[in-house]
Amino acid sequence: MSLSAADVVGELKALRKGRAIFTTPLADRIGPALRSTCGIVEDDGTVEMRRKLSDRLRPLVESLPDDLKIALLAAFALDERARKPFYQERVHWAAITLDRDDRTVRRRIDEGIQQIAALAVAAAEPAYRRYPGRGWHTEELRATLALDQPIAEAFEFRRVVADADEIAVLDLALTLPVAGESGDSVSASDLGVDVFHGGVLAEPVMESSDRIGLALHLPEPLHRGARHEVGLRFRANLRERRYVCVPRHPCDLFDLHVRFGEHVPERIVRLEKVSPGGAEDRSRTGVALAADDAGEVHVRFRDLAPGYAYGIRWT
Repeated sequence: MSLSAADVVGELKALRKGRAIFTTPLADRIGPALRSTCGIVEDDGTVEMRRKLSDRLRPLVESLPDDLKIALLAAFALDERARKPFYQERVHWAAITLDRDDRTVRRRIDEGIQQIAALAVAAAEPAYRRYPGRGWHTEELRATLALDQPIAEAFEFRRVVADADEIAVLDLALTLPVAGESGDSVSASDLGVDVFHGGVLAEPVMESSDRIGLALHLPEPLHRGARHEVGLRFRANLRERRYVCVPRHPCDLFDLHVRFGEHVPERIVRLEKVSPGGAEDRSRTGVALAADDAGEVHVRFRDLAPGYAYGIRWT
């Protein structure tokens, strides 16, 4: 993701509350900016997340002047002597250590957070991943699928990067699978598409019996290295109980939320780098997923290979 100092500041201010890096559960306190800054991935447990936070934040804090350093070591419970259960207790410890009042220490903490957020953004890798010969790739695709509506509805927000000059059209073709039992055919009219931002969509065309071609014409051609964001809404009656991304171009990140609502299926399975045919195989095993109390599941995939399916299936 593209780091914003404001996002890092906001997440650091949330992290300092309570027990800070020793909060349980810690994952709920770490937003996308801190995850990107600290290299935290979806499969990391609490201990690993805490280690990565400490390893990333401590050098940034240590680079600050002494008063800001002491204030932030206390704020995030990075100093063993300041591992108090409440933020105000750690502020008071720093105030005694610095011979200042609590209000002054709070100002120092806010100032220090601004500085380490700027340092983190400045240190972020400025280069983008290149895929020679591909024309463009997806840096980030975030999708939300609502199945508790009369017609299934999905929102997709995509950030693409040009790997060549003069990229004017994005190929966003997708598959609406025919039902295995009925074998009903698919037509372009089965899919409703709205563009919220990012270009003008050409008339959908059938590329095969179940794949619909979607060509998005960009407002202006992209030059190599340029980023562009697109927002789309899709509506369709899903004929099969699965939702997968089968990219034609490389994709660095695919983040998917699916809302079942009150009707949570008996079994939900994560599909990762399977052939499109394998995604259709109901006997195929996969990592079982559990919906939360809102009837939702969340999965994330990185480094998606073109031609393979990533997503979920339910029965």
